[in-house]
Amino acid sequence: MRVLVATAVPVERDAVAKAFDGVPLGRLSLRSVEAVPGVAGCAQPTAGKTTIDLLAVGVGPALAAASTASALTAAALEGAPYGLVVSAGIGGGFQPEAPLGSLVVADEILVADLGAETADGFLPVTELGFGSVSHRPPETLVRDVVSATGARAGAVLTVSTVTGTAERAAVLRARHPRALAEAMEGFGVAEAAALHHTPVLELRAVSNPVGPRDRAAWRIGDALTALTAGFGKLRPVLESWNPYDPTDPNE
Repeated sequence: MRVLVATAVPVERDAVAKAFDGVPLGRLSLRSVEAVPGVAGCAQPTAGKTTIDLLAVGVGPALAAASTASALTAAALEGAPYGLVVSAGIGGGFQPEAPLGSLVVADEILVADLGAETADGFLPVTELGFGSVSHRPPETLVRDVVSATGARAGAVLTVSTVTGTAERAAVLRARHPRALAEAMEGFGVAEAAALHHTPVLELRAVSNPVGPRDRAAWRIGDALTALTAGFGKLRPVLESWNPYDPTDPNE
């Protein structure tokens, strides 16, 4: 199987790659893709191995979607399509459920601000008769990730503007009571994956509380360390997961 791990920025990509430093890869093959595959394409995956491609897709849902879609299309044209896309990185955590330095895996990837403000409140785009606002990763895969890494499972919100006030955090919690974290790329990555009929997963390490923007409270280094540790524990899951599991209700 071929897996695309999509992070927003290179420092997150490098944190994932660090999980495999000095570790015999066995049935895994790891590659860092420096740019979105284009005319030159990528090398074919190693036969008999799960190939993991690491790609920094950019910040925000639009660029993440475009970059992920380009990578998925290039892989399909090469005759070696991806069997899984993982949106990974750091993000804000809703307190106290997702403390700083913890891992969150999405059992639902939700876009929080795609819709319309009305006199009666916010309407998601689906209630306007368009598109989608949610993607669900495979249930068996989410359970395996929780078991392997100790991550908390819940909804992860995608926002175009990071929350910076207690009032906005309260609004999001009221609208999405199952939300554990917010970030800026997951829904874009998931939209691209859905267009290619490819399963998607989102894994976030919590670097800051969702709420007032207090840089002194950020723990980016701790979150990157947690991201590295999480992917280190995720290795056997990626080696053994079957993207065509007939027992999964999402298949």
